[in-house]
Parts: sequence; structure tokens; C-alpha cells
Amino acid sequence: MGPVTLGVSIAVPEPYGSFLQGKRAGFGDLAAHGIPTHITLLPPTEVGAEDLPAVEAHLADVAASSRPFPLRLEGTGTFRPLSPVVYVKVAEGEAGCAALQARVRAASGPCARELAFPYHPHVTVAHGIAEEAMDRAQADLKDFSATWTIGGFALYQQGADAVWRLEREYPFGPRTAGVPRQADLSRPSAPAS
Repeated sequence: MGPVTLGVSIAVPEPYGSFLQGKRAGFGDLAAHGIPTHITLLPPTEVGAEDLPAVEAHLADVAASSRPFPLRLEGTGTFRPLSPVVYVKVAEGEAGCAALQARVRAASGPCARELAFPYHPHVTVAHGIAEEAMDRAQADLKDFSATWTIGGFALYQQGADAVWRLEREYPFGPRTAGVPRQADLSRPSAPAS
């Protein structure tokens, strides 16, 4: 078995996820429909397929010892000129996201890796498109706001077609042996702008 490309993220719940994905596509970002709307915890990372069980066990342990926390998205920002990205800001819950991603990427675990830039939780709404479209994305979503409670995260795998597909969800809280859990990983609590 060859390598697979994995990512771990917090899904942006409905109706916000589809709204922001539609906006991203509308700005001309061709990758929009292949990338679920999310906050990254582990960026695209190549691992051997034989290492997948260890990754899944590690993520289950991280989720089991985590607790829900509130998250609020509000306004926009950009990484330009360092990186051609416009994003919706994480206005509340940044510390929770940072702590979670540090545990996912722990040096002692199977997802250990260095980052190209310091971790900054955000929701990408435009990437690598024309400057005018990036400016429009930043202006168009400047009043966007959404609030919900983070109840878990998910593992995604990138296919040969560059589309990211959900592999497994990891709800927060202790696991009970032999009892499967269904979790509401993200519960919206306010309407989107």
C-alpha cells in the first residue's frame, strides 16, 4: 500500500458551511467544491496507508480527552502578501483550536509535523485567485458572523481527484467500550449573516 494524504479539521456546520463554500466558489476559487468548509487542525499530511490505524487511534485518544468549547467566526482577514489567502476570522475559540491542533500534531504521535507558518485558526474563503477577487472576498464577508459549540473534529483523506472526503468523525468526550456514539460535532447557535 502506498502513501495517503490526510487532514484533520473542525467542520463548519450548516447552514454556515454551505454558505461559505458557495461564496468561495462564487469568488472564482476552483477548489471550493473539493474542500469542505473547515478550520484546519492538521494540514495536508502524507502518511503510509499502514500507519492509518495508529493515526485513527491517536485521534480517538485526543477526542476522548477533549471537551466542547464555544467558537465564533467574525469578519475577515488575509495572509497576503505572504500567502494568497483571504479568510473568515476565528474571533472566539482560538485558544481551544490551538490547543487541539497541538495535541493532534504532538511530537510523540503519528501526526507529528512542523508547520510552514505559525498556527492561526481560520476559515479560508479564497485561495490563489485574482487579487481583485481576493479583495471582493475580503470585503463581501467582512460582516459575516457565526457562533456554535465545537463538539469534535474529523479525519479527511484527499483523493486522486484532489477532493477531500470524510473518513471518520471524532466526537469529544470519554469513550464507552462497545457502545458506538453518534455525536452532534458542531451545533449552530446563531444565524449566519
